[in-house]
Amino acid sequence: MLMEKIAFPADVKKMDTESLKALAAEIRTALLNKISKCGGHLGPNLGIVEATIALHYVFESPKDKIVYDVSHQSYTHKILTGRAEAFLNPDKYWSVTGYTEPCESEHDQFMIGHTSTSVSLALGLATARDIKGEKGNVIAVIGDGSLSGGEAFEGLDNAGEYATNFIVVVNDNEMSIAENHGGLYGSLAELRATQGKSENNYFKSLGFDYLYVEQGNDIESLIAAFKQVKDSTKPVVVHIHTLKGKGYSFAENAKEGFHWAAPFDIPTGVVNWGSGESYGSILGDYLMKKIKADPKVVVIHSAVPAGIGFFAEQRKAAGKQFIDVGIAEEHAVALASGLAKGGAKPVYSTHSTFIQRTYDQLSQDLCANNNPATLLITMSGADGMNDTTHLCIFDIAMMSNIPNLVYLCPTCVEEAIAMMDYAIDQTEHPMAIRIPNEVAHRSVKFDTDYSKLNTYKVDKRGSKVALIGLGSYYALAEEAAAELAKKGIDATIINPRFATGIDCEVLDGLRADHQVVVTLENGVVDGGFGEKIARFYGNSDMRVLVKGLKKEFYDKVPYGELMERNRLTPKQIVEDALAALK
Repeated sequence: MLMEKIAFPADVKKMDTESLKALAAEIRTALLNKISKCGGHLGPNLGIVEATIALHYVFESPKDKIVYDVSHQSYTHKILTGRAEAFLNPDKYWSVTGYTEPCESEHDQFMIGHTSTSVSLALGLATARDIKGEKGNVIAVIGDGSLSGGEAFEGLDNAGEYATNFIVVVNDNEMSIAENHGGLYGSLAELRATQGKSENNYFKSLGFDYLYVEQGNDIESLIAAFKQVKDSTKPVVVHIHTLKGKGYSFAENAKEGFHWAAPFDIPTGVVNWGSGESYGSILGDYLMKKIKADPKVVVIHSAVPAGIGFFAEQRKAAGKQFIDVGIAEEHAVALASGLAKGGAKPVYSTHSTFIQRTYDQLSQDLCANNNPATLLITMSGADGMNDTTHLCIFDIAMMSNIPNLVYLCPTCVEEAIAMMDYAIDQTEHPMAIRIPNEVAHRSVKFDTDYSKLNTYKVDKRGSKVALIGLGSYYALAEEAAAELAKKGIDATIINPRFATGIDCEVLDGLRADHQVVVTLENGVVDGGFGEKIARFYGNSDMRVLVKGLKKEFYDKVPYGELMERNRLTPKQIVEDALAALK
């Protein structure tokens, strides 16, 4: 097997064309075998196999530095840089991350997981090279979907005026995660249709030289193109036209579904997405009903519409009441503010890890103007995504401290729907709702009016210990209360509902017959919800245990281990509460 013989990129340079093609076939087989068992980004990696081989054939990593945007398409790069065993040996499948990671290899320049960043990062490397008087090529690899992100434009715009070696490989597979959206893609389509000859050339307008490769999955064509731009003295874009999911018919025909796939059956293409309810389908059904009932409702998403159950059929049915802005979260928040100001009812949904990109737009464009847009924050908490680059534990600390923003945290499906119904129709505040990950139902009559801000619900009144469980951790409060009951303590259970403020009346009411208050939140404690409660009781005798996650860049830590490490299991919560009582 050729893959087993590659210890360094230099080994690729020793191969003839036919061997390189055979290597590409082996890599595709290895990718399919691994991802079908472990899950992962399938389509992006299958589509860039030949381009990665050609890059390492022509350039000399790590002297020549290659930066992969998002880096979710770097599996072939890892195979060619000494990590092939992680794709051949099932016992080693989890020994490398799904993104570039400098701790793994000197050939990985950055830890990257969010999109549209490669051009700026690579330009920094090129500038540092020039300042130090060093030699070598710097290559940024970026997909067409990532070009919709504002940072990509900023990097390209800045790079275009540099008179130095800087190479941008645009991997154009005519797809983002779903279909591309934005005027830029008309220009790319013209370039593809004219074999790169159209005068409507986005890259040239920014100051780049330009080279087009129609056969972006042909190793010989790619090698020729990369040799042509190697050691260039001006910024240059190599625009390659590739096929997302190449070599696996199911991925070629269902590009969106196989962008990232759970474990699947190779012969049939059946993906094991698990069974039972999901918030994706719940939100999709709910929002489609809202759209049909009210022409003012506009649902916005940034390139991952399947996350809220908006697949091609739903997107078509929604028509102009659904907007996919591409990978442009900042624009989405400002767009939502403008829609709300104009009298529409915008609902913008994105994952917790991606809302981080929008702090200024949240603060300035939305909240300073107090426009009543609704934000749905999905995949939130430690039980969301768990790569270092995709952590979902910082949104409470980030969002709950922005003036005017009301951040609601439902405990279950029924409460989430009640909160969404209120948020979408109210006109007083920008409102965000933190959607849990695990679907839970409660047979409780929930409020339909949340206009009285920061009012908590005391669902069970006891004494000595009060457990305040925010959002998805309300269930954890119930479990801990059940364990305390076994110890003879009838604990109070509170559903705070609001992450953005404190209920002085409820908290004052605990002083008479409680000694310990435990706050539980599915996020970092620094700057979070619990610290607000601790500050309230700061000059009193009340003991406050702020329970959540320590501020840290966790990486693929299993959720159960995270709970243990941060003393968030019911048993540990009870132990700490009893110790505080003593």
